[in-house]
Formats: sequence, structure tokens, C-alpha cells
Amino acid sequence: MEIPDLTYQCQINSSALPAAAIFLIMVSLPLSVSAPANIESLYKFTDDVSDPQLFESWKPKIAAYRQALADSLPAEYRLPESEIPADLDEASFNTVQFLKETQHLTPAEREITESSATELLRKMEARELTAVAVLKAFAHRAVIAHQLTNFACEFFVHEALQRAQQLDEYLAVHGKLAGPLHGIPISLKEQIGHAGKITHGGWVAWLDNVPEEDAVTVQVLRNLGAVFYVRTNEPQTLMHLDSNNNIVGRTRNPHNSLLTAGGSSGGEGASVGSRASPLGVGTDIGGSIRAPAAFSGVYGLRPTSRRISTFGGVSSGKGQESIVAVAGPLASSVDDIELFMSAYINAGKPWDLDPWSLPIPWRQVAVPEPQKLSVAVMYDDGLVRPLPPVVRGLKHTAGKLKQAGVNVIEFKPLETDKLYEVANLLYSCDGNHAQKEMLRPSGEPLLPLTKWALSFGQGDRALSVTENRELNYQRDRLRKLYNDYFVQNKVDFILCPNYCGTAPVCVQDGVEGPYYWGYTSHFNLLDLPGLTAPTGLYADQNVDTKPDYTPRSTIEAIEHAKYKPELVHGAPICYQLVGRRYFDEEVVAAGKLFGQILEIN
Repeated sequence: MEIPDLTYQCQINSSALPAAAIFLIMVSLPLSVSAPANIESLYKFTDDVSDPQLFESWKPKIAAYRQALADSLPAEYRLPESEIPADLDEASFNTVQFLKETQHLTPAEREITESSATELLRKMEARELTAVAVLKAFAHRAVIAHQLTNFACEFFVHEALQRAQQLDEYLAVHGKLAGPLHGIPISLKEQIGHAGKITHGGWVAWLDNVPEEDAVTVQVLRNLGAVFYVRTNEPQTLMHLDSNNNIVGRTRNPHNSLLTAGGSSGGEGASVGSRASPLGVGTDIGGSIRAPAAFSGVYGLRPTSRRISTFGGVSSGKGQESIVAVAGPLASSVDDIELFMSAYINAGKPWDLDPWSLPIPWRQVAVPEPQKLSVAVMYDDGLVRPLPPVVRGLKHTAGKLKQAGVNVIEFKPLETDKLYEVANLLYSCDGNHAQKEMLRPSGEPLLPLTKWALSFGQGDRALSVTENRELNYQRDRLRKLYNDYFVQNKVDFILCPNYCGTAPVCVQDGVEGPYYWGYTSHFNLLDLPGLTAPTGLYADQNVDTKPDYTPRSTIEAIEHAKYKPELVHGAPICYQLVGRRYFDEEVVAAGKLFGQILEIN
């Protein structure tokens, strides 16, 4: 992104790219930087495809979609309107706490929905629970959670009950589970194509899109015995770390309704964070699994590319191979992350349905011994300092690891400025053509974070094939740089933030956010697996006081200016654990160890 007041410098090893094509942030810095009074001064796209008159013609379809969503909530599961706070967007409301205490859930429903998928499987196999009972409990909790957080785009509980009943009958007849995910309710990000159901991906113009065939991941999970009952919200363009669109609006954070649930898989984060689903499936091209997982205090895995199929989804990134999107699980336990990955890959064999998926089995990796691990902690990436809650979470985690015998060192970021530069140029390498062509037919208004995303790299200027290839070379050079660091320094993992803070307030003083993706997007460029996991800590306004920093750049000034400890009080603090490319299994196994050390269930 081009940031005012910063000097450009090019470090490309070829003359293929003109100077105007590269913007580098952290090179020459002014002595003092402040957040701009008007964020729009940073926007640099020129083609605003919104058309108010055209958008008017789409409003009846939006209204019909919203009504269908409202009608899809079973009446017997709904929270009475009188119990839904009228000021959810003006005052903090904790949905997680409400669901723990409400009498609208029975003790049995609460026990089921607070169990892991792994435990639910065991109980269904032992005939202690039925798939129907499990589905009903999660559907009930999900409907209430949606009424408070707006996380869903569509419920289809009646259809799910029929599926659950079939699975119960299968178990009764055959005496065994129908598959490794038998009867597990799974929420799906709405952009993942679902046969016979509107799949819009957050674009108004795609409200007419009804796939005839399920996406590959839907096919795989259904074959494994999963039960689908809800599809979840995402942002306009799928390129926000927030989940807001012109169709169903914004999803609220389940811990604090004033905070963002993250994006683009924010509906999934809110669903799993509310225990409205034991497992969810999101996608991630810049942090879209890890940020929502972190903001809602759950586990989320960004796998290495081509392990989980993304074929059959709605996206503006089709055909783009420089930074590919991945799909992956969100869950309330790391064991369930492994359950999903092992079942999906080893039993699901996605490569039989999608040749893009690599035929690499999921390896069974034992939980490592602490004394045999070396972990490098990134306390600051050099572009945007983490805020006090995140710093406290990292130090707490690193301290616990040291006490357990893990070799903990500090990670000095490698060419973060170049990672940021190359990633943002590649995100918009087509000059926003695909995004604009998906937005244009509806004339829908561009949301602030859409304008921010359309300003990545060169904005509306498309790069040439030669320029794109040079950037791919730079990407590959950076991948080798990081791989050499792991190997030569005998480092197993990098421990780092998912974002510079905990979940921020959705809109504060007219400013939305988050704006900075670097703590996640850099690992998309590097294609390194990353596990988001809770530290067990929460933001505390009395401890995490506002720091007296002099911002080093405009982007840092923007993020730090928004931080108000009293507004994020109680937000979960999570960490990200990053491993080597295709060492996904080791990352998950280490996540189990970290959970044991931190005493996280």
C-alpha cells in the first residue's frame, strides 16, 4: 500500500519493474507520524463502480434474502425479541457469557454444545448420544447466537435433521459410524459453493448465483458423515479483517458486541467462538481464518496450500496463483483441528475430486518433548508494534514455554518491509479487475474497508506479466530466506501475533478497521502453516494501558490511535504458531503441547 509521508526505495534485483510499480513502507521514516484525520486520503483506486440508482434495483432481492434468513430460524429455537438488547451496536454485550447462563438452553444442550467434536464422536459411537440430539442442541445454540451476533447467512435445520436421522439409522443398522465425522455439525463459510443454495460470497450481484454442484470440500465432508445446518457471514469482496457486507450487514464479536469478529471468515469465528458449531470451515488469503479465530478466542489453522480444496467457491481470485487462498478448520480444541485435517485428507482424499489438491497423507505426529523444541518469538515485526494485550500474551506464553524446557529465542524479522510490499502488489496485480467486475453489476456502495483493499499495491493499475513474474520471483526468494532461517538456526516454530491487537472496535470515531494484515498476510505470501490458539488471557484495561509510542509509520499510527483499553476489556488474547511449509502436522502437534503447558483445554 502507498502510505503518505514515507519515502520509496526499490530493492528489486531486476530492472523489470518500473519505480512507479513498487511502494515500500519502512525505509525512510519521518521523526513523528500521526494517523490521518481522514482515512480516505490514503485511498488510491480511481474507478468507483458504485451506482446508487442501479443499487436501488437490487434492494428487493436483498430484502428477500434477509427475510429468508429470518424465516430460516426455527421458531422453537428463537430467543424472545424482548430479551435481545436493542443497543448491541452501541453497548458491549457478551454473547459467550449469555449462552453460558441462559435458561433457554437445557443442561443437556449446554453439555453437548460445550463438548469437543472428538468427544461427541466417542459418545455417538458408544450410543450415549444420537446425531439428532447433537444437531438439535447446536442448532438451538446457533440460532440464539445468531440473534445476538448476526453470524449467519442461512440456516437449514430441517434438512440437517433429516441427515442426522439417516446417520442414526445407519449406526443402528451397521453398528458403526458412517465416517470419521459422523454426525458432527459443521458450519460453512457462505462463499463455499453449496448446491441449490444462493452462494454470493458477500457480493450483491451474486445473489442470483445458485450452484448446481457442491464445492469439493462440501462433498468431501458430507462423505465423511458431517451434518450441515448453517452457512456463515463474510465481508464485501472477502478482503477485510472484518465481516460486513451490503446483504446481511456486520457480524459482531461473541465476547463483546462492539468489537469486530474479524474477517473474512468472521461468521465462522463468531459461530465457533459462541459454541454454535463444534467445527467450522473458513478460507484464508491474508489472515481470514487466523484473525477471526484470534478475535473470538478459538483455534484456527491456515494449512499449507493445496491440502484442503477450495474448488467450487465464489472468489475474485480464480486463476491467480501468486498468493493462493486456502481453506481450513476453526474449532474449540486443537484435537478437533487434527480430527478435521486427518479425516479430510486421509479418508476424504480430496485429490480424487480436485486435481489441484496434493495427494499428501496427513501424518500422525506425536506431541513433541519440550526440551527438543526451539521457538523464536516475534515481539515486533518492525512495521506495526503489537499493542499491550498482545505483548503480554506473547511474554506469558514464552515464559511458560521456557519454564517447561523449551528453547525460546527472539526472532528478528526478516525483510518484513519487502513481504508487505510484495504481498500488497500481488493482491491487486490485476488492477482490481476481478473485484470491480463482481461489484459493478449491482452498483452496490463500496464499504470503507473495501476501498482500503482496492488501494493495495498499485490500486487500479494492472501489472504486466513481466512485473507479475518478477514479484513471483521475489516471493520465492523470500520463501527461501525464511526456510533457511528455520534450517540454519535449528528453529522449529515462530511464535507471533495474529494481529497487532486483540479484536478492535468495529467503528470508532468514524474509523473502521483492522487495517494492518502483516502478522498474517506475510505467511500467506510465504505459504507457511499457522495455528491460532488461545493463551488463556484476556485484555485488561487496568493492566494493558495505552502505550506512549511514537509511531514509526502511518499504518502504525492508524492502528495505535484506535486502541482504547477500556473498549477492548475482556477480549481474548491469542497467539499464532508458524511452522515450515508442509510441516502442518508438526504445527498442530506443537499446538497440543502448548495447550498442555498453558493449561488450555
